[in-house]
Amino acid sequence: MRVGVITVANISTTSEYICIMNWIDTHAHVYLPAFEEDQNEWIERAKAQGIQKIFLPNIDLESIPRMLTLEAREPSFFIPMMGLHPCDVKDDYEQVLSEMEAWWDRRDFAAVGEIGIDLYWDSTTLPIQQKAFIRQIEWALKKEKPIVIHARESFKEIFEILDQYKDSGLTGIFHCFTGSIQDAQKIMGYKTFMMGIGGVVTYDRAKIMKVLADIPAEFLVMETDSPFLPPVPHRGKRNESSYIPIIAQKIAEAKNMSIEDVAAITTANANKIFQQKELA
Repeated sequence: MRVGVITVANISTTSEYICIMNWIDTHAHVYLPAFEEDQNEWIERAKAQGIQKIFLPNIDLESIPRMLTLEAREPSFFIPMMGLHPCDVKDDYEQVLSEMEAWWDRRDFAAVGEIGIDLYWDSTTLPIQQKAFIRQIEWALKKEKPIVIHARESFKEIFEILDQYKDSGLTGIFHCFTGSIQDAQKIMGYKTFMMGIGGVVTYDRAKIMKVLADIPAEFLVMETDSPFLPPVPHRGKRNESSYIPIIAQKIAEAKNMSIEDVAAITTANANKIFQQKELA
């Protein structure tokens, strides 16, 4: 691993980080149209900040071609998942899942994701969200892949399902974790799940900073959820993977540890959960 001083140009006018230049963005929708016009530039910025891999969570059937096109540009850098986002679970979800399952028969993916339950936008679809979640968990077990979980106002419902899979070997990440310490303890109790920390950790009213103090770093991975949830000082703008060091600095502060350790531990965690080889 290379160790050096990074001056974070285009990220903060005053911040300088001493860090291990090996980061992984475990969750970024950088295949969306918002990233098409300046693709070369934002990729260069990400690599300049030491981003080694970007994992691409799928959303629906329409997002698959864009995701795979980006993967084809640099397969070792852009690593796709396959799954149906809970907000896109509609009445035709069984047909959609059948088409997605066919993709799993054609080729490999890093994870089943982005899947889960979202009760913020539409709680009336809970019964079919639960069915879709369970079906995709079964894919993960069959393929021996992790799941990447979207949990918005739905920890209780998600835990009720995951409790049925204890000792099954199921692994995964709770994407964009902003839950309570009780939620974190429940997740850690599964022993095979991690929590993705993103730009929300930089927000003034975010409670996650206090919760992070009590979560061992061995349960954390880095993410941006680009283009969504950009960290301060970029709120209101497009998020991108090059902002990972900003998020990492807040994690380091919350846990009273060095940013070098945040880089080393979260990168190792991501490689472990996605069954990736370590990078030299």
